[in-house]
Amino acid sequence: MTEELISQEKFEELTRELEELHTTRRKEVAEQLEYARSLGDLSENAEYQEAREMQAAVEERVQKLEAILKNAKIVRGSKSDTVGMGATVSVQNLAGDPSTPLGAGDKHIYIIVGAEEADMFAGKISYHSPLGAALLGKKKGDEFAFHTPRGTQKYKILKVE
Repeated sequence: MTEELISQEKFEELTRELEELHTTRRKEVAEQLEYARSLGDLSENAEYQEAREMQAAVEERVQKLEAILKNAKIVRGSKSDTVGMGATVSVQNLAGDPSTPLGAGDKHIYIIVGAEEADMFAGKISYHSPLGAALLGKKKGDEFAFHTPRGTQKYKILKVE
């Protein structure tokens, strides 16, 4: 796994989640497994199969979180005029179908975040996304284009905070 850029807040949130999985969730699943085993024949025991699936899901999440945290590089928003991690960027769509939600002339505000923090509904886009990657390194007034499944999109940066 390669280095993953995340904010301090997200790092702390993932650390808390991992601690919760290690201490509480694993214990709960172990208790459910023990109870299911006490019910008898494991081959036809739906409770046991469900508990095993839950255990697998918890362990998978633990492994994922451990890998993310191990390879995490904490970044802080910079007070620069260049778009980078943590920057809040106002952009305007220069070309597009006016009848779509991302029509020509539409203005949007995005915060550039790591993949684990991305939430399009909250205006947080990953620096790995096509738009996020295209924004990195740009400055106020820059115009740029990037490719999406809907075709080439053209934007202008109105503001970088």
